[in-house]
Amino acid sequence: MSVTTEIPSSENTHPFPEPLREFEMRFTSTPRGARLARRLASQRLDAWGHPYGTTVNDTVTLVVAELTANAIRHGHVPGRDFHLRLTAHPGHLRVEVADTRAERMPPVEVTTPDSDSETGRGLWLVSRLAASWGAVPRPDGPGKVVWAEIRS
Repeated sequence: MSVTTEIPSSENTHPFPEPLREFEMRFTSTPRGARLARRLASQRLDAWGHPYGTTVNDTVTLVVAELTANAIRHGHVPGRDFHLRLTAHPGHLRVEVADTRAERMPPVEVTTPDSDSETGRGLWLVSRLAASWGAVPRPDGPGKVVWAEIRS
């Protein structure tokens, strides 16, 4: 597992070849928008050959749920949406959630949350489920992109 916060080069924001499949959409920065993003991601994975209830579908859906919840809780700017991008590459799936709040970057190192803590589990879960994850400045405007890669 690795965490990256490096700024990508302007010529290549994705270090992988073109994805085999891609889904992207903007959602309102509300709990309803996060729920819709999670459901559409799960449906898309099913259509791509990762059926509901499989480890890959469940894992990616949980990562989407955590990253979109963080986008609406920590990355929300009134009147601005968040953006979900899901790509399938040979051997892995990549989840990217972009918001417009650049000054609220996630921590580089995520610690195990206290058992009695009511918050702080989202990125900890992502860090355990993903092969790698990180955050970079948003290449197409203000904000950041938090991404995670899950082996498929």
